[in-house]
Amino acid sequence: MADQRIAPLQPPYPADIAGELEKMMPPGIPPLNLFCTVARNPRILHKFRMANLLDRGSIERREREIVILRTCARCGAEYEWGVHVSFFAQRFGLSEEQVSATVHGFPDDACWSASEALLVRLVDELHDGSRISDELWSALSETWRADQIIELIALAGNYHLVSFMVNGLGLELEAGAARFPEA
Repeated sequence: MADQRIAPLQPPYPADIAGELEKMMPPGIPPLNLFCTVARNPRILHKFRMANLLDRGSIERREREIVILRTCARCGAEYEWGVHVSFFAQRFGLSEEQVSATVHGFPDDACWSASEALLVRLVDELHDGSRISDELWSALSETWRADQIIELIALAGNYHLVSFMVNGLGLELEAGAARFPEA
């Protein structure tokens, strides 16, 4: 794709959009290209911000990142995958091998613990068939509570939406963000 399909909104931003963008980023960090592009539709920007599942929630942050990275990788969303790798992978203890495995690996790769392998399987089953097999559901239920499984499913679904946005809009990759590893 040669050019981004919709130009991101440039500063100075209208007050309502500036307020939304400030809430989406850590203090002192400029808004991502994704957010500035979605800001072309303030209603969707607000809904997008409200659907944010990066808060602490009931899932460990490392587990959350595995689901996000695998979902973005399966969707081919290098933009969002790269942003998450750059900001969160090291912070939450994901090794280089595990980061690579979110793109090119499999649930039974040796780099994953038993519970992490379940997360990779969950993303793969949802991505491939929009369902969770009874076998996987039983294994998930032994590790996570019902409310946590709901959160994991919502997380994967939310990052399908994010992937659709970045891929559909043809977003230029963020400068300095990670790129998909070679196979």
